Formats: sequence, C-alpha cells, structure tokens
Amino acid sequence: MPDDPWQPPRILLAVDLVILTLRDARLHVLLVERGIDPFLGALALPGGFLRDEHEDIEAAARRELSEEAGLSNVHLEPFAVYGEPGRDPRGRVVSVAYLAIAPRLPEPIAGTDAADASWTSVDDALAPGTKLAFDHRRIVIDGIERARTKLEHTALATAFCAKPFTISELQQVYEAVWGVRLDPRNFYRKVQGAHGFIVADGPMRKTPNGRPARLFKAGPVHVLNPPMTRP
Repeated sequence: MPDDPWQPPRILLAVDLVILTLRDARLHVLLVERGIDPFLGALALPGGFLRDEHEDIEAAARRELSEEAGLSNVHLEPFAVYGEPGRDPRGRVVSVAYLAIAPRLPEPIAGTDAADASWTSVDDALAPGTKLAFDHRRIVIDGIERARTKLEHTALATAFCAKPFTISELQQVYEAVWGVRLDPRNFYRKVQGAHGFIVADGPMRKTPNGRPARLFKAGPVHVLNPPMTRP
C-alpha cells in the first residue's frame, strides 16, 4: 500500500493577552507598540509565539507578559482560541487568548519586540480611529465581554474597592467595567439580594454630599446567587 501523500499543515501556536485594570475609575487595557514587522509601530496586545515544542502554553503567556510589559504575578485564565486563516500574514497561526482583570496593576515596562507598553482606556483602544494589529480588536472586545460576565457572576468587583467601601464605590466599579450608568436604587437592591456578596464593616462614613453611608467589605461567597445581571 503506497504511503499517504497527505501532509499536515504547518501551524504556529501563539498566545495573546487581554490584561484589564481600573485607572481613574475607567477600564483600561494593556497595549504594546510593536517594534517589529508585521504591523511595525501599530498597537497590539502583548503576546507571541511559543518558544519551542516543550514550552507550556500558560508558561508562554506569562513569559510574554514579563518580556513585553514587565508584569508578573498576574492571574491568567484562557478564554478563547483564534485560528481563522489569514489572521496573521506570517502564516497559519492559532492563538490562545488569556484574560486577567486585576486592581492596582503597576505601570508596564516595554521590552523584547515591544517598542512601548502602556495602559490605554478601553474607550480609546476601541475608538474608530485606533488601529490594532492582527485581529486584536476582536480579541479585546471578546476579553472585555468575558470580564463583564465575570462581574455578573462572581464577587470580583470587591477587589477593586478600598477596604472598607461604600455601595456607591462598588457601583462605580460596575459602571466602569460594564460601560453603563446604573440606577443607585436598583443596584443597591441587587447587591443586598446577592447572598453573602458583601457584609457590613465598621461605622458609617460621611459622603461628599454630607450624608452618612454604610461601610462594607467582601463577603464569604465568590459566586453570586442570584447574579448581578447587567441592565
């Protein structure tokens, strides 16, 4: 029986990183300026190819984050795989996208093939006049949607608040990540209805309008029931 002439296609495996944080009450994404072709000088997500066939995919993601932006000790989780033909001019590239959303992340430091690295507001990153390399606009949009869903179903938002915090300060986190204005009364009712989400902590604090506000801290639960559904 003759040998099968079919040969598997050459596929390159890469990682792309959507790193989100809040700065000045606005959602920001980490972008780098590409220092090499293709898309030399364009804004892009941190990421790159696996070093060799022995490198673990998550290890590659952490390495790229450290090399391109100088960040480490960030919790990463995979959220999507992108492999459409033509997404990369260098050949058939399949990319595993990782998401991190964390408070108080430091200023990034560019390195390796990144000419610069900076926090960019999501509004600016997705503005019509901003061109992102490859299919990174789509990946950013998908990553933001995953982050918004995480705030619906988990207690992640409390990590972005000072301790203790008011419900108004917690609402600001949801508004920044979801990109919508929320009705304070409806928000208060949803927060109080999510069992174990937050618990009272300490005396009241005077707000800028002079009214006292109750203080809270994160509760014992991590998965919200019922969830904090978006309007």
